[in-house]
Amino acid sequence: MSAVTIYTDGACRGNPGPGGWGVLMSSGEHVRELSGADAATTNNRMELTAVIRALEALKRPVAVKLYTDSEYVRRGISEWLPAWKARGWKTAARKPVKNQDLWEALDAAASRHRVEWHWVKAHSGVPGNERVDGLANQAIDAMLAGGFE
Repeated sequence: MSAVTIYTDGACRGNPGPGGWGVLMSSGEHVRELSGADAATTNNRMELTAVIRALEALKRPVAVKLYTDSEYVRRGISEWLPAWKARGWKTAARKPVKNQDLWEALDAAASRHRVEWHWVKAHSGVPGNERVDGLANQAIDAMLAGGFE
């Protein structure tokens, strides 16, 4: 079985402000793109939403190589999440974890798959990352033009 390769990105114009997310999924010859937007959100929420939507779009449990330019997502899922859960969704400073709803959704979506988390530098010419950045920004443009919400 070949792994599914996924690139994800979130974008926000203002933080908070209108935001968008983009996903590029590929396996063998199959390629799928997803995107969406939110009128009032944050960059971190869009980064998380992109990963959640990508993993939820997979029809069955698979091996995934997931590429994100968000250290927040990569470190959150691989380093911070277990401690947050152990502390009842509190940070080390005993404050509520921001975006808990999305972290819970990501935890559930990721648990169905074997995910390898990879970080890529944003705007550095990585084709998959550049494509999802474009999708996220196109989604914002479409929403602002009345295309979708």
